[in-house]
Amino acid sequence: MLRALAGERLPTPPIWMMRQAGRYLPEYRATRAQAGDFLSLCYTPELAAEVTLQPIRRFGFDAAILFADILLIPQALGTDVWFVTGEGPRLSTVTTPAGVAALRPADAVHDRLAPVYETLRILRRELPEETTLIGFAGAPWTVATYMIAGRGTKNQGPAHALKAADPETFAGLIDRITDATIEYLSAQIEAGAEVVKLFDSWAGSLTGRDFDDYALAPARRIIGALKARHPSIPVIAFPREAGERCVGFARATGADCMALDNSVDAAWAAAHVQTDGCVQGNLAPGHMVTGGQALVDETRRIVRAFSQGPHIFNLGHGITPDADPDNVALMVETVRAGA
Repeated sequence: MLRALAGERLPTPPIWMMRQAGRYLPEYRATRAQAGDFLSLCYTPELAAEVTLQPIRRFGFDAAILFADILLIPQALGTDVWFVTGEGPRLSTVTTPAGVAALRPADAVHDRLAPVYETLRILRRELPEETTLIGFAGAPWTVATYMIAGRGTKNQGPAHALKAADPETFAGLIDRITDATIEYLSAQIEAGAEVVKLFDSWAGSLTGRDFDDYALAPARRIIGALKARHPSIPVIAFPREAGERCVGFARATGADCMALDNSVDAAWAAAHVQTDGCVQGNLAPGHMVTGGQALVDETRRIVRAFSQGPHIFNLGHGITPDADPDNVALMVETVRAGA
C-alpha cells in the first residue's frame, strides 16, 4: 500500500475497506458485547486493537485502519458525546461564541485520547509486517456538523444555517477543530500510524466558495502541518460526494491520495483525478450485500479503469452492517485474481 501511495503503478492493487471492522462480522459483535457499549470499545485499547485485527485475520487485507470514531475529538474538546442504540450519536451542541470559547485547547487530545494511541502501539506490535496501519480523523466541516446539530443530519442544515447567520462563530469552530485534528493525527503518527486519512463525509453538501473555505482550506492546513512534522507519512483525503471538485483536490491540499466515493465513475476519475497521483476506491458498498456476478463484474471494471496508475482498491463508502462476509471474500479474491 505504501508503494501505491508513493505513486507506483502495481500489477495488483492493494485492498482494504472502510469500516472493515464492524457489525457485519460476528466476531466484532461479540467483542462489542464484551466492551458493553461503543465508546467503551473505542477507549479500551486491547479490545479496539482486537476488532481492528479481526478483518485482517479473516480476509488478509493489505491495511488495517484504527478502530475509533470521528466524534472522539469533540469529546476531547469538552463536548458531551453518547450513542443511542439504533439511532446513532448524540452531542451537546456548540452554536455560540461562548460555546466555542469554552472548548478545551487543541492539545487536550494528547491526554484525553491516550487510549487511542495505546491501541495504535498494540497494533504496530501485532499486525503482520506487510500490513499497513492507517490512522484517521474526521475533517473539520464534517465534525462541525455534528457539534452544531448535536447529531447526524440528512442535509447538514443546522451547520449551514449557523454558517450563514454567524460566520465568525462558525469559522472559529472550524479553526478549533482544525487545530485539534492536527494534534490528534500527529499523535497517531507518533504512536505508529504509517498513513493517515481525513474523512470529510459531508463535503458534498458544500458548494462554491464554501467548499474552498471549509473543505479544501482546512484539509490543506492539516496536511501541510502534518507534512512539516512528519514528511514521510502519506495522507489520504476523502471529500465524499465532492464530484468534479475532486479534480485538483490532492494537488491543492498536498494529499498523497484521493479516496473516491461510488458516485464518481471510475473511468472519469482515471482521466481527471488519477493524473495527480494515487486514487482509492470505489466499489458501491451495496455489492457487499448482494454479491454474485454483478460484484465480480464491477470489481473487475474498477480495477481495469485504474490500472494505468497508482490505485488502492476500496469501497466508495463504509461497508454496511447487512453485508455478507462471503461477498467480501469474493471481492478480495476477484481483485487479487486480476482483471
